[in-house]
Amino acid sequence: MDLLAISGSPSDPSKTALLLELAVARAAAHDGVSAELLALRDHDVVFSDGRDPADYTGDTRAVIDRVVAADALVVGTPMYRGSYTGRLKNLFDVLPNDALAGKPVGLVATGGTDHHFLAVEHELKPLVGFFRAWAVPGAVYANNTHFTGGDLTDDGVRERLHDLADAVVAFAQAVPRGAAGPAAPDIPRRSLREG
Repeated sequence: MDLLAISGSPSDPSKTALLLELAVARAAAHDGVSAELLALRDHDVVFSDGRDPADYTGDTRAVIDRVVAADALVVGTPMYRGSYTGRLKNLFDVLPNDALAGKPVGLVATGGTDHHFLAVEHELKPLVGFFRAWAVPGAVYANNTHFTGGDLTDDGVRERLHDLADAVVAFAQAVPRGAAGPAAPDIPRRSLREG
C-alpha cells in the first residue's frame, strides 16, 4: 500500500508538516505500507486555469500523478481565515475529478488557537466528499499550545496522529477502491477560449 501525506503549508519549518511526518512514520511502521510526505511548498504547481488535468506538464504533472497513484492519503493544512491554504485549494483544482475516488483520506489541521477547529468539518470533509473519497472519521487538530520550540509536545495530539494513521491504513486495507459510490455527472473542463 502506498500512503501519501500532502502538506498544504507554505511555511518552512511547518507545524503542519511536522504532524504529517509523524503520521507518515506511524503508517510506514505497518507491514506492506510505504509512506511519504509531499510538501506542496517544494513543488512548482501552476495555478489552475481550467484546462484538462491531462494537459498539465512539469512539476504540476508530477504532483498530479503522485496523488493519483497513492492508495491512501493524509492531507494537512494550516487554517487561515477559517479555511485551508491556497496551495492546497489549487492542488484540488488541478486534480482530475476521479483522482481520489474510493481512497481513504485522513485529515490534519493546525491553527493558532482552537478558533478554526470546525473548519475541518465544514471545509475539508466536504472537499474530500466531492472527490468521492472517504474522509476517515475524526481528524487531528493542533494549535500553538501543542508545540514548544518547534516540536510537538502534546501527547494527546501525538496519540491522535497515531490513531489517524492506523485508521487510514486499516481503511485502505479493508475497503475496495471500487466502493466510491456513484460518479457525478461528467463535467468537462473548458477554457474560455474554447467557447
